[in-house]
Amino acid sequence: MKLKKLTALLLAGIMTLSLAACGGGSSDSSSSGDSSGSTGGSSSESAGEASGSESSGELSGKLTVWTLAADLEQFADKFAEENPGVEMEVVVIAPGDYPTKVETALLGGDSSVDIIVGEPKMLQSMYEAEFFANLDDFGAKDYEGQIVDYVWQVGQDNEGIQRAISYQITPIGFFYRRDIAEKVFGYSDPESVGKLFADYDTIIETGRTLKNAGYRVFASDAETQHFKGQSSWVVDGALNVDQQRFDFMDLAAQLYQEDLTAYASQWTAPWYQAMSGPVPILNAEIQGGVWDTDENGDPLLNVWDEENFNANVENYSSETAEVFAFGLPAWGVLTLRDNVGETSGLWGVCSGPSYGYDGGTYIGISDLSENKELAWEFVKFCTLNEEVADWWIEASQGDTVSLISALEKHAEDENETYGGQKLYKFWLEQAEGINLSNVTEYDTAIDAAWSNAITAVKTGEKSKEDAVAGFYDEVAATYPDLEITR
Repeated sequence: MKLKKLTALLLAGIMTLSLAACGGGSSDSSSSGDSSGSTGGSSSESAGEASGSESSGELSGKLTVWTLAADLEQFADKFAEENPGVEMEVVVIAPGDYPTKVETALLGGDSSVDIIVGEPKMLQSMYEAEFFANLDDFGAKDYEGQIVDYVWQVGQDNEGIQRAISYQITPIGFFYRRDIAEKVFGYSDPESVGKLFADYDTIIETGRTLKNAGYRVFASDAETQHFKGQSSWVVDGALNVDQQRFDFMDLAAQLYQEDLTAYASQWTAPWYQAMSGPVPILNAEIQGGVWDTDENGDPLLNVWDEENFNANVENYSSETAEVFAFGLPAWGVLTLRDNVGETSGLWGVCSGPSYGYDGGTYIGISDLSENKELAWEFVKFCTLNEEVADWWIEASQGDTVSLISALEKHAEDENETYGGQKLYKFWLEQAEGINLSNVTEYDTAIDAAWSNAITAVKTGEKSKEDAVAGFYDEVAATYPDLEITR
């Protein structure tokens, strides 16, 4: 049964969008905290206050953490500092390798791992594979209401048992240039700019207006991917493709075919460069041609290699433009912070046409761990302690925590990169609009199939009719028990 349930887990694990959300960990590494190198006051007091537990006495033992988020190295160091009797070992595993390593270890009976993590798209499969221990056995229900609601729900299995908790919220929004908004539209406040993205038709009109003024609305059409539909893909055992899904396909095709974006694919060199200034426009005609390659068959213009891209891009495009907006979850605050350069202070964040979220690191206890009580202290430390949340806000330079009391405490904090905007208040408001009722176990695979269809349509590879037919075929092959009405 466990093996059968792991298919979706493995599919989700190869997704690399988690890199930014998880602090960019890309290879295995480990760190440890040793009691001989730690100092501090009474660890019994810090343990009780930090974790919210009523236990007394000094915490001791060793915890091994497997994570795809490098963030947890810092949490582990902090935990060991406040609890000198605890030794921490943290192994950071590349996101693409993480699901396989966890599967191999836990199905093989490895009890040496105490803390494991997951991202939302892989969690249900991990729950069903019985990888995560039941946190309700340790009193998790006592903390319900302290964490932002949607995060608490994502951490529950289908029976409502708490299996994991995240220290982050990751609602979606549009990060935009206030100076460009002022020049083109005459205003720059988040509420007004949000109306420029109110629906798909309005987004196209906004893109046309910006192009006429010499700008591009997005780095690429992928900036709208988080707003591609709110309906459930499966209803009562049947595939559900409503009109909004088709409308989003039309949106992506128009953005691409009307040259309304800079065609800078997410996570590539030009995508990052578009955050700080003008970027070369590699339009559909250029990208649709045959790329020049060297004697090894590698592209002479490599958009994934900044040095190569900068050295060769002039051979392909002399047209440049500045980009208006990026569609990202709350962790995009950190991504832009590190790449906006001289445009720092000129940015704002506004809502999009719908609520939603993407990413986030959910922490739980391996069901095979022999140190579950100590592991629970670490989970609480990372997620349910206001002092630790305050520390993480400062240490991370702006990550958006999930603890409601900390978000409310920092609601009036102003972010200089974003023109003094009060981002914690904004993200909490966006998180409160998230509805998980339409989330299903089919979402990852069906989303991928629909994205393939959209790409085929926008690039002209297939007609809309043929692309949709191919989508139905792919879903039918993946989930033969689903009822599909074409």
